[in-house]
Amino acid sequence: MTRPSWFPRMTAGVVLILVVSTMMGGASLDASSQIQPAQDEFVPLEQVPPEDQLPAAPLLVGAYILIWLAVLAYVWSIWRRMMTVERELAILAKSCEDQQV
Repeated sequence: MTRPSWFPRMTAGVVLILVVSTMMGGASLDASSQIQPAQDEFVPLEQVPPEDQLPAAPLLVGAYILIWLAVLAYVWSIWRRMMTVERELAILAKSCEDQQV
């Protein structure tokens, strides 16, 4: 089975996305890898120092961006394959018409 001409570019894009997401995730692991003593009771967020607070908004936005990029890449790849199939069907229909005439 031969691979389509867009396959190396698609593979390179997927690898690039994985590398960038790994690099972004690796930066947050350095700060969280330090072991801190367990807390005995609930501490309200207002009393937690800013460096210990985990900002949820950037992580949520990053997750949504990553998911939407994956969905768009998948839809784009399906669209490209459907265009190829339609082109091949048109060629096949034309050759069938030529044989009948």
